[in-house]
Amino acid sequence: MIAEVIVDVAHSEVDKIFDYLCDDSVQAGCRVTVPFGRTYVAGFVMRIKPTSDFPNLKRIAKVFDELPAINPECLSLTQKIADRYHVPKALVLRLFLPAEMRTGKVSEVYKTYAELIDENAQIPVRATAQRGVVDYLKSHGKTPCSLLRERFSSAVNALEKKGVIQIYRERVQRSPYGNLALDDSARTLTDEQQAAVQSIQTSEKTVQLLHGVTGSGKTEIYLNLIAKNLQEGKSAIFLVPEISLTPQMLSQLRSRFGSAAAILHSGLSVGERFDEWWRLRSGEAKIAIGARSAVFAPLENLGIIVIDEEHDGSYSSETSPRYNTFDIARLRAEYNGCKLVLGSATPSVETYLHAQEGEYNLIKLTKRINRRPMPEITVADMRREVKKGNNSFFSADLQEELERVLSDNNQAILFLNRRGYSRSVICTECGYVAKCESCDVALTYHHEEKCLKCHYCGARYRMLSACPECSGKRLNYTGTGTERVVEELNKIFPSARILRMDNDTVAGKEGHFKILHAFAEGKADILVGTQMIAKGHDFPSVTLVGILDADMSLHFSDYRSGERTFQLITQVAGRSGRGQEKGKVVLQTYDPENTVLRHAIAYDYEGFYQNEISLRRATAFPPFALIVRVMVSAEHDQDALEGLKKIYFPLEKLYLENTDKFLFFNKMHSPIKRIQNRHRYQVLMRLTDASLLPQIYAVCAEYKDKHVTVYVEENPANLS
Repeated sequence: MIAEVIVDVAHSEVDKIFDYLCDDSVQAGCRVTVPFGRTYVAGFVMRIKPTSDFPNLKRIAKVFDELPAINPECLSLTQKIADRYHVPKALVLRLFLPAEMRTGKVSEVYKTYAELIDENAQIPVRATAQRGVVDYLKSHGKTPCSLLRERFSSAVNALEKKGVIQIYRERVQRSPYGNLALDDSARTLTDEQQAAVQSIQTSEKTVQLLHGVTGSGKTEIYLNLIAKNLQEGKSAIFLVPEISLTPQMLSQLRSRFGSAAAILHSGLSVGERFDEWWRLRSGEAKIAIGARSAVFAPLENLGIIVIDEEHDGSYSSETSPRYNTFDIARLRAEYNGCKLVLGSATPSVETYLHAQEGEYNLIKLTKRINRRPMPEITVADMRREVKKGNNSFFSADLQEELERVLSDNNQAILFLNRRGYSRSVICTECGYVAKCESCDVALTYHHEEKCLKCHYCGARYRMLSACPECSGKRLNYTGTGTERVVEELNKIFPSARILRMDNDTVAGKEGHFKILHAFAEGKADILVGTQMIAKGHDFPSVTLVGILDADMSLHFSDYRSGERTFQLITQVAGRSGRGQEKGKVVLQTYDPENTVLRHAIAYDYEGFYQNEISLRRATAFPPFALIVRVMVSAEHDQDALEGLKKIYFPLEKLYLENTDKFLFFNKMHSPIKRIQNRHRYQVLMRLTDASLLPQIYAVCAEYKDKHVTVYVEENPANLS
C-alpha cells in the first residue's frame, strides 16, 4: 500500500504530498517517521491508496498510532484551513495535537499493581514478609507494587511465582482539577430559557446568537443543549475566553455529565493535557471545554459547539496560523451539520449585524434569573472629586459603598485593567522614562517584587535609585495598577480581607482557581483584578462592583475602543447583584457625558449598537471594510527596512491597479516600533473588497529571507 504523507516541516517548499510504502496496518491520520533526504522527519498520513505514480519509493520507518491521532474530519478540514490562512498544511495539522505529542516528549503513564487471587494459599510460617504482603492485600485490596516492594522487598515476586498474587499494569489518568468541588444544584429552566432552547433546536441556521443580559442563565441553556446532544450519542465543544473561567464551567459540566467532560488549555501540565486529549480522541470523554485551542479538540460526531462571550478578543490567535476561533468552529459545525451557538451579553458589532440581517438566528434573553434587577450604576465624576480635594483612587461614593458592603458582610469587586503598581517611572528633572531594552515601551513598576517589568517580553530590571540620564533623584510613579490599589485599600480599610487577581498572581495551573475558589468561599471581602475577573464569574455575595477607570480603553487609537469599553463595563457590572440582594456599581470617569458610557450605564446595548454601526458605516470601518496589516520584523532595523521595501512595492502595484477597492494604503513604523528586540514596520490597508486577500498573501509568501519575518493580519485584534 501507499501512504500519502505531509512531512512535519512548516515550510512552503515542502508543503506537498510525498508517497511512501507502508503496511496494511497504517491508516490515514497516523503519525509516522519517514526518511526525508539524508535524515528522518515526523509526518502525518493523509490518505492510503493502492498505487503511486512515482518509482523507487522509500518505506515509512515508524508508525506511532494504532488509533489514528488525527480523525477524518480534521484531515478533511486541513486543506480548507491552510487555504483560508495561507499557511503550510503541516502548521495546520499541528493545531490538532498537543505540541508534546509531536516531539515525543509525552506518553501514557502506567503503574504496576498487585492483587490477591488466592486468599487460602498456605504461606510458610517463616515467610513473614510473604505473610505481610497477603495480610496487607486482604485489608487494602489492589495496591501499587512500588509500595509493597518498599515494605516487603522480594516477597512480592515470590508470591507472584506461586500464583498467590497477580501483578498487572494499569494506565494512570493524570486528571486536572481532581479536587474540584462539583456544582450539583438543580435548576429549572424559565419560560424564556425554554423558548431559547426550542428556538436553537428548531432553527435551520447553523449559527445561533444567544444575546442575554448578564445573569440571564445562558450557561444553563448551553448545558441543556449539550445534554440533549449527548443523549443522541453526539459530542460537544464548549469554549470560554479565559483560562480562569474553565474550572467554574468544568465544575458544572462534571456535576451534570461526570467524566464525559474533559478540559483542554495551555495551563495544564504536559501529562494532563496529553491524557485529557486522548480521552477525547478515544471517545471516553464526549465534551471538550477550554479556551481558544479547544476548538481543535479531536471529537467525532459533534452535535453542538458553544462559544461563550463570543465578543472577546482572545478568540483571535496572535501566532501563526492567525486563525479566528469562530471561522474554525463554523467549518466544524458545517462539516458535522451541527449548531454553533454564540453567547454574549454584549455581542460584537459584526456578529450582531449578521444576526440583524438574518444570517444568524437571534435569540434574546432580556431578564435575569428570578427576575433579579440589573445593578444600579452610579457615576462618579472624578473631575469633581479632584476639585473637592480628593486625590485618591476612590471617589467618595465608592468609599461609602465599600464601607456599607464590609459592614453588611457582603463582597465587592474592584476592576482596573492595569496590573503592577504604577504604569511608568519618569524623572521629573530631565523627563527620562524608564523603557525596556528589548521593546519600545515604558517599564511598569511592581512594588512587591521591587522591580521594573516589561509587559511585552517579560524582562525584569532593578528598581532605579536615580535617573540614569541626569542622576536626578526625583522619580515620579505615574498611573495606577492593581497592586497600588490593594495597597491603598489596606490603608483605608485595614481590617478588610483583600485578594488580587491579575497575571502576576495567577502563576501555575491552579492559580486562577485558587483565588476564585477562596473568594467564592468568602475568605476575602474585596477582589481587585484586571479583565480576567470581568466576565463569566458568579459570586452571589457580591453586591458592589467598582470600575476605577472607565476611560482607560475609551480613547485608544483603535476603531473598536468604544465597543471594547462598552463590553468591559457591561460585563464587569454584571458581576454585581447575582444573589438575593440588589447589586450596585460605581463607575469612575473623567468623561461622564461620553455617548458610550451613557449607553453602558443604561444597559442599552441596542442604543450603543445603532450608534456604533452608523459610525462604522459612515467611516467605512469593519464590518463595512476589511483592515489588513502586513507586519515586517527583524532583529536589525536595516533588515526590517529592506524587507519592508520588497514587500511594499508589489503591494503598491496591486493598490495602483485596484484603487477603487482601497480606502487606505500606506507603509509606516508599527505603533510599537520594537518588541523582543525585533524592529517592526507595517503596510496598513483598508479594503472594500476581500477578493484581493489571496494576492496580498501571495506577495508575502514569495518573500524569502531567514532574517525577516513577514505575516498578514486581517482585522487585527491589537493594532499596536
